Amino acid sequence: MLPLFDPPRDDSKTTLEELRQLGIATKLITGDQVAIAREMAGQLGLGAEILPAESLEDLSAGPFHDPGERIERADGFAQVFPEHKYRIVELLQRRGHLVGMTGDGVNDAPALKRADAGIAVSGATDAARSAADIVLLSPGLSVVVEAIRESRRIFQRMHHYAVYRIAETIRVLVFMTVSILVFDFYPLSALMIVLLALLNDGAILSIAYDRTRWSPRPVRWQMPVVLGVATALGLAGVVATFGLLWLAEVVFAQPREFIQTLIYLKLSVAGHLTVFVARTVGPFWSVRPALPLLLAVVGTQLLATLLAVNGIFMAPIGWGWALLVWGYSLVWFLVEDRVKLLAYQLFGRRPTLLRSHKET
Repeated sequence: MLPLFDPPRDDSKTTLEELRQLGIATKLITGDQVAIAREMAGQLGLGAEILPAESLEDLSAGPFHDPGERIERADGFAQVFPEHKYRIVELLQRRGHLVGMTGDGVNDAPALKRADAGIAVSGATDAARSAADIVLLSPGLSVVVEAIRESRRIFQRMHHYAVYRIAETIRVLVFMTVSILVFDFYPLSALMIVLLALLNDGAILSIAYDRTRWSPRPVRWQMPVVLGVATALGLAGVVATFGLLWLAEVVFAQPREFIQTLIYLKLSVAGHLTVFVARTVGPFWSVRPALPLLLAVVGTQLLATLLAVNGIFMAPIGWGWALLVWGYSLVWFLVEDRVKLLAYQLFGRRPTLLRSHKET
């Protein structure tokens, strides 16, 4: 009997536990006997609710029976054929799950093709590889855990970028539209708009290398939260810019060419500071920014400040006014961070922010 003993890999139980901590439920599907499946599930800590193939064939029996619910509650399935694997994946998807399927043989190909993420393990047949979305080159499934964590980091970066980009668009477009239509004042020249766009895009590209924390739960886009938080940040920026415009024109009675340079520098500096607000769900200091992002923002804003101070392509304002704009922008940066926290509390759940959904 010893040659028949086929234990799981040493890292299998640890991998399944890590997947469980990531909010992913795991089910065992095998063509072996029920007793073997229960023993294997027990060793892996998956539970003892194993359905045999016969029960899978009768899932639709009974007028009040929900086959998807029965499959959802099961810990594993034994004595199954390829059509059973396909049916299991299909029913789980109908119940709102995103389903990942692993396999190595020809009989796994239909289910691998049907799954949202078909994963062919190391040593899989050509049929399984061609049907799968992902092909593992190293033995075991531990690489899947790191892949899930990295994908959630990427998702967080995409979320932060979307919040920043929408907020910045609202900030610039609303301010310029109101200034032109209501106050008959063009706050930026065409060249200033080009410079603003170039410097902003040059710095924001570095957000792809930013440091993020992966979510402990599955996440998906929750657009009311994204739009709500971005709108709150954008409108706060509009108020701040109009405040500087009022100070420069009414309190200090500066000429409009001078004010244009002030507004340009303020939009550039405050816009890049908004990156540090948008990149976190909690306070801006809760996650330390990556060095490439920090260097990119500092570099572009030093260039924008030098252009404004020395009057390159615009009226010069000198170092005194430039420092005043920086101080004004930093104060509003702290205000915007509080606005962001309130917006997350209003539009979504602040700790996780992105609505969780089921993954199997």
